[in-house]
Amino acid sequence: LVKANSERGRLSFTTDLGEGVDGAEAVFIAVGTPTRAEDGHADLTYVFAAVRELAKVLKGPTVVVTKSTVPVGTGDQIAALLEKEGAPAGMSVASNPEFLREGAAIRDFKIPDRIVVGAEDDKAREVLREIYRPLFLNQAPILMTGRRTSELIKYAANAFLAMKISFINEMANLCEAVDADVHDVARGIGLDNRIGPKFLHPGPGYGGSCFPKDTLALLHTAADVGVEQRIVKTVVEVNDDRKNSMADRVAKALGGSVQGKRIAILGLAFKQNTDDMRDAPSIPLVNSLLKQGAIISAYDPVATDNARGLMEGAEFAKDAYAAAKDADALVVVTEWDEFRGLDLERFAQAMSGKLIVDLRNVYNRADAEEAGFSYIGLGRGKIDR
Repeated sequence: LVKANSERGRLSFTTDLGEGVDGAEAVFIAVGTPTRAEDGHADLTYVFAAVRELAKVLKGPTVVVTKSTVPVGTGDQIAALLEKEGAPAGMSVASNPEFLREGAAIRDFKIPDRIVVGAEDDKAREVLREIYRPLFLNQAPILMTGRRTSELIKYAANAFLAMKISFINEMANLCEAVDADVHDVARGIGLDNRIGPKFLHPGPGYGGSCFPKDTLALLHTAADVGVEQRIVKTVVEVNDDRKNSMADRVAKALGGSVQGKRIAILGLAFKQNTDDMRDAPSIPLVNSLLKQGAIISAYDPVATDNARGLMEGAEFAKDAYAAAKDADALVVVTEWDEFRGLDLERFAQAMSGKLIVDLRNVYNRADAEEAGFSYIGLGRGKIDR
């Protein structure tokens, strides 16, 4: 896409901000808003730095659009800052949150569930409606709303999806205790169109660049205005507990101790099709196992370089089979498609032990047992149905 549109003259790049925004009807701010270490609030340093730079170079009325995920009221602050920094009169500020999934961003952009635009004036609404007109012609609904409402929609959406993940993880725990199958439970409730099937897959907890950061930011936003968000608070607590309990699950499967045990870890990124290690469940899992005396050999198709500095003492293998060599147990952490097609019998020949702890339910118990393994999944009961 970059190559094709650059060659057509529709896409260009510059390090000169004045040149870049010259004649622009809209300028999108798409910088990071990480969690602030000292208090958990969203760090808006980069957003406001971009606004100050823009104010110096804009020559006429422009629509400044926040694509970054920002707390409610940030658009008001941007508008005030533009005026304070001497931006031209007639500026508009709009909110246009993104809902792209890592690993599927281009498809999500071209075929969005919805396009949300938060604006306080007709000019901003018309400019953004025209920008997104090609997608609207493809039947993508455009929701026009107030700027503060738009900012809150992004946080509310991510908090709700995080809630679905924590919910099904708690259901998985219950399924294990009563000998039920969490996947059938998920399918049974997901077929209800009021609930839907997505984000009902049990795992070691959510991570990544959005859910951990945005749930915390939403809690702080609510606390600042004195409104309690008990459900979101519990979602965060459940997820933290989930990630921290995975090492104990592995230790229990190995008889209660991992001291001196060699454990192969398949998958390090927080999910497949990305090298993102931000808040990845593999981090507390691996570090806890190392602390308990385990020997870790890990493999991920693309995230190894990003993981090295986060797991001091771990070994990193060139492929899944190398990771499994002489291992007492194999632990699946990320559901990469390539893991589904691996040869379990080859694993059995390479490993010292015959245990698979599948934190993503990638494998089928019958296939694992046929290859000679003891198999432990999430929420599958005693027998996979």
